[in-house]
Amino acid sequence: MTSELASRIRDALRVVIDPELGHNIVDLGFVYDISVVGGAVRITMTATTPGCPATRFLQEGVTSCVAEVPGVGSVHVEMTFDPPWTPERIEPAVRDSLGFATVN
Repeated sequence: MTSELASRIRDALRVVIDPELGHNIVDLGFVYDISVVGGAVRITMTATTPGCPATRFLQEGVTSCVAEVPGVGSVHVEMTFDPPWTPERIEPAVRDSLGFATVN
C-alpha cells in the first residue's frame, strides 16, 4: 500500500510545472524522495539552484497537489540542494527537447 501510494503521489506530481523550464518536476529530476508513513508524506526535492525564485511556488504546488491524493493525511516538503541538481537528472527525452547535450 505504501509503495502504491508513493507511486500515485509521483504520478500526481507531474502536474507541477517548473515555470522556467516548462516541464514537470518529476521529469526534470527535482523529486529526490517520496516517503510515506501511514498517511504522512514527506517529499524531498530540489530546484535548479539554491537561489531559484520559483522555490516557494514549487513547494506550494507540491503541497497542494499531494494533499489531493486519496490516502494522504499530511504533506511535508523538504527542499535540499545536496546533492545539487544537474541537467543529467532530467529524463532523456525532456533533456533533448530542452537542448541539453549529452556529455560522454
